[in-house]
Amino acid sequence: MVGPVLRSLWSSTRNSFSSSASSIAPKPYLLPPRASALARAFSAATAASDATSPSSALNPSRLRNVAVIAHVDHGKTTLMDRLLRQCGADIPHERAMDSISLERERGITIASKVTAIPWKEYELNMVDTPGHADFGGEVERVVGMVEGAILVVDAGEGPLAQTKFVLAKALKYGLRPILLLNKVDRPAVSEEMCNEVESLIFDLFANLGASEEQLDFPVLYASAKEGWASTTYTKDPPADARNMSRLLDAIISHVPPPTANLEAPFQMLVSMMERDFYLGRILTGRVSSGSIRVGDRVHGLRHKDSGVEKIEEGKVVKLMKKKGTHMALIDSAGAGDIVSMAGLASPSIGHTVANVEIMSALPTVELDPPTISMTFGVNDSPLAGRDGTHLTGGKIGDRLSAEAETNLAINVLPGLAESYEVQGRGELQLGILIENMRREGFELSVSPPKVMYKTENGQKLEPIEEVTIEVNEEHVGLVMEALSHRRAEIVDMGPVPGSVDRTRLSLTCPSRGLVGYRSVFSSDTRGTGFMHRAFLTYEKYRGPLGNVRKGVLVSMGYGTTTAYALMSLEPRGTLFVNPGMEAYDGMIVGEHSRDTDLDINPVRNKELTNVRAASKDENVKLAPPRLMTLEEAIGYVASDELIEVTPKAIRLRKKYMDVNKRKSMSKRQKE
Repeated sequence: MVGPVLRSLWSSTRNSFSSSASSIAPKPYLLPPRASALARAFSAATAASDATSPSSALNPSRLRNVAVIAHVDHGKTTLMDRLLRQCGADIPHERAMDSISLERERGITIASKVTAIPWKEYELNMVDTPGHADFGGEVERVVGMVEGAILVVDAGEGPLAQTKFVLAKALKYGLRPILLLNKVDRPAVSEEMCNEVESLIFDLFANLGASEEQLDFPVLYASAKEGWASTTYTKDPPADARNMSRLLDAIISHVPPPTANLEAPFQMLVSMMERDFYLGRILTGRVSSGSIRVGDRVHGLRHKDSGVEKIEEGKVVKLMKKKGTHMALIDSAGAGDIVSMAGLASPSIGHTVANVEIMSALPTVELDPPTISMTFGVNDSPLAGRDGTHLTGGKIGDRLSAEAETNLAINVLPGLAESYEVQGRGELQLGILIENMRREGFELSVSPPKVMYKTENGQKLEPIEEVTIEVNEEHVGLVMEALSHRRAEIVDMGPVPGSVDRTRLSLTCPSRGLVGYRSVFSSDTRGTGFMHRAFLTYEKYRGPLGNVRKGVLVSMGYGTTTAYALMSLEPRGTLFVNPGMEAYDGMIVGEHSRDTDLDINPVRNKELTNVRAASKDENVKLAPPRLMTLEEAIGYVASDELIEVTPKAIRLRKKYMDVNKRKSMSKRQKE
């Protein structure tokens, strides 16, 4: 009796449950019209990306890798701005590629940068490079990443020292440059002048050993400031042609696509490196073969004397690509593309990142040797530790090692007593490094630059630089006299085409003779001359320099400088300090009017007496002192002097602060 009742109960419960379940079954959710359209577009894009094979998604024939190379101030970064704007990028400010604060302050490019811009169905990887000779390592490092180059030349100035340097590097790597004559909108620039500049550049190509293909370069005329480029000479193109499309089309037609094998295993040579607090090391380079995806296992390799050494193995955490002015995350990249990756902590510039089964490293870039060196040490002056937060030798050493990793043109060697020898290309490059360290809170003492000599076949060789100078007629004598003391030799001299009373000098001069000359040159020419220099070669030592600097006024008192003391010292020379500044024994407070050093007391106070004097309340009027910038200080100091660098001050001092020690050391050197 119980069984049938239970069965009927169970069947009725099951029927009611199934009917209620069917009543609450989920109905298809209806999206609002805009959201559903977005969802459909997203699902269609996903389906399309799934349907496409990796080889077609990463088609190298749609890529163009191009470097923009030029002499300093010929308009590279402004040109990059206009190209970015033409391709729809949002430009936050002028010179958008100059992202470092020092670059924006000084108006120069210090580091190379890569960005991708779309044009038609192509993607152009553009590399902006520095124009100063001191940052030539940046050009050498990135010129191997590209298949083409835009050589920007000022139509009014023509090819200069650094034009020759960057062009030689481009031709050495087999690139076929596109010549862009910039600033043709200037009133002084005419068609005849452009033709003359073009023939000068053709001669430069031929002298540098360019091939027949390289000599057949296309020429474009542009005004980067106004944002247009043309294939024919004009100063005012029609309204529909006032853009950069002619240049972008020339890049696509003239620059070959990267030769790349997507089926081969992945390999990439690291050309740039930066640090991120969240991602760690971000390695940027050109993928030479294969393809890479987020999550792939890779390892770092480097060349050693014994062979190829494995540095570290890891996983690709992030893949990124600079698009316009923003960094975009990507899922994959193929051969020929320039990308950034995160996930490895040890590899640096010049190392190879490859698939774990690959054990062969790519050839590294050959850089020109450094030409000058400076010694960085702990600040041991009486005023040390007041301004900075990083004071010890260990902190300074760690910071210099980190710099040497990201900048291959700088070498760091440990020295004696917590000091480090830093080798570089010029005082501007090392001055930028010191300025960066100063802003980060470091205190240090820096020695004057020393030229790095070579010895071959028992003969002493020194670095010689090629110098181009343009000055007004009345300043030619002053400039030639100053350079003759610095062992310069004139190669060519003549009038500047298109300008009245201007002379152009081409010289060769030892690097040691040019140290500190820029500020002297500016004052000699009243700011109207310009000087450019680039490393040329090593030649036989030209002998000691003439008299290029006077003696200095050295403090022999500790305390605050007073107007009363400085008033009596003004006739002795030019002062470097204001009243109220701290001074100490051995600190340089001015330049002597004679060739010898003079010990003085700038902290002397007026003695108070109870005798009334008519002149007791006279106002002391001092001439404005000569306050030195870091670059001027680097060029000014002599071999027995140091620069004290702190976040708030730059002071000059003697190496030995005690006056008796200085005298004994000077006697010892004479002996």
